[in-house]
Amino acid sequence: MRIRQKLELTWIGKENRPRLEPRILLEGPEMSYHAQHRVTITDAFDNRLIFGDNLLALKALEQGFTGKVKCIFIDPPYNTGSAFSHYEDGVEHSIWLSLMRDRLELLRKMLSEDGSIWITIDDNECHYLKVLCDEVFGRQNFVANVIWQKKSSSQSNSTWLSDSHDHVLVYAKVKEIWRPAKLRRTDEQNAIYKHSDEFDGITASRRRYGRGPWFPGDFTISLTTGQRGKQFAKTGTSPNLYAITTPSGREVRPAKGRCWAYTKESFERLKAEKRVYFGKDGSSKPTIKRFLSEIEDEGVVCMTVWHYSEVGENRIAAVEVKAFNEDDPFSAPKPELLIKRILELSTNPKDLVLDSFAGSGTTGAVAHKMGRRWIMIELGEHCHTHIIPRLKKVIDGEDLGGITKAVAWKGGGGFRYYRLAPSLLEKDKWGNWVISKQYNAAMLAEALCKLEGFVYAPSETIYWQHGHSTEHDFVYITTQNLSPDQLQQLSDEVGTERTLLALCTAFRGKADRWPNLTIKKIPRAVLSRCEWGHDDYSLRVENLPKAPPKLGQQELFGEEERSADFADDADETKSRTRSTDDVKEQASTIT
Repeated sequence: MRIRQKLELTWIGKENRPRLEPRILLEGPEMSYHAQHRVTITDAFDNRLIFGDNLLALKALEQGFTGKVKCIFIDPPYNTGSAFSHYEDGVEHSIWLSLMRDRLELLRKMLSEDGSIWITIDDNECHYLKVLCDEVFGRQNFVANVIWQKKSSSQSNSTWLSDSHDHVLVYAKVKEIWRPAKLRRTDEQNAIYKHSDEFDGITASRRRYGRGPWFPGDFTISLTTGQRGKQFAKTGTSPNLYAITTPSGREVRPAKGRCWAYTKESFERLKAEKRVYFGKDGSSKPTIKRFLSEIEDEGVVCMTVWHYSEVGENRIAAVEVKAFNEDDPFSAPKPELLIKRILELSTNPKDLVLDSFAGSGTTGAVAHKMGRRWIMIELGEHCHTHIIPRLKKVIDGEDLGGITKAVAWKGGGGFRYYRLAPSLLEKDKWGNWVISKQYNAAMLAEALCKLEGFVYAPSETIYWQHGHSTEHDFVYITTQNLSPDQLQQLSDEVGTERTLLALCTAFRGKADRWPNLTIKKIPRAVLSRCEWGHDDYSLRVENLPKAPPKLGQQELFGEEERSADFADDADETKSRTRSTDDVKEQASTIT
């Protein structure tokens, strides 16, 4: 692995990209869940829990959710090396980076222009991931690397240093637009505002302004940075450099490399307003009185080091998750306070939050309690053993842990459960690609709409309108063999002001005979679009490509071999003629 001068990370197999099939999502009503009644008028019922490979699920969501997600939080596998022990040293990083790159590119598309993504990771891959994210999101959109203290005590069995923190990489979709919210002030932060003008003998100003307790802030700023620094370096002067005479008669100037934070005119105004403090004896360098009453509603700018006392630690998270499944505790969950902090900074109520590595479901649980809409994706069986039981308790108001008390959660809302549809195409007994037997007419129409870039919206009155791309462009999907008379009838009904893409198994006549029709055969029209029948792109070892015979060769991971196999299958399919009866066995006719 090496880093080019433009900070573009390169790795073995980077050029190999999966040709993802944009699957449709099938709702499972028996797994969906909602409250029996509305608890508040803001209850959200359209949240989504998707069971399936997260890369395929993101592809399935791409058409409907591009640019609509305000905050993405992901806690991907950290790639500690244990899952890749059968690879030569270094190859596992390449695989991990490829899998992350493919997901990050789709996630970026989901973000709204004022959205942000937050990624937890440890030291093992953090710095590679940072450069990869620079490439995907743009280095100019990097916001911060937050340090989260995930452990509050030292591990005595550590060989070197006890690992006590994780990183949270933060990127904005467009940094110039995105702004984080400020955090609410804590009692500890307010406690430093303990000075009072009454105690200083200036009761008149207190009665006049009623400003309450204050904190003495620094009256100086840097003279060597920013535009002010450039001007001083060029001219040797600054309007903020002048002598101040204290009430005791002592003349003071700012330290070397510093200047007063205010011009002389502003200083005189602040002094008249009793906002400048010179110490108890009136001979100290000036400080500015910062009144709590003037800033307590503004909040506090979040810092980049998050102590476990503020946002929780792994130990607390384990206790939270154990409440939902004591027999099978989830490994390394994230505390609810950590997700709460992220959502406080990046979202408002009703905003959409996405987590494509749902794990134990913490993101959805916290988003739900905070009044945010959410989408979670999880492939593991803990989707059913951990996430669903947890969400049910949240919805029923029976989850008493985590942030429940802090946000006064009482229950309500719901979610819809979805699973990925099977691959649209499968091979028949002769090795030909045909429409899957599991697809009915409606599923076929929705799948082909997605493949062709149409919005699936079947008309209740016009049989040939299954979807649209514009107000005047429509799509019609059928497994029939269309005759010239049928095509002529279609053309007449479409008219000269509209256009129609007709997808059918076969047709007779010349395709260019009807100028308002575009006619394609299925599955031939989509055969080369995707990797059909590939159901799992996860980090599970059994799903990973086989190790290459030699590092650095183009046939690494067998990509070219698989591509060649696919091309052979496609050529073989095109050379065969499939009868209409054969097609009708694969899917019901759409009329």
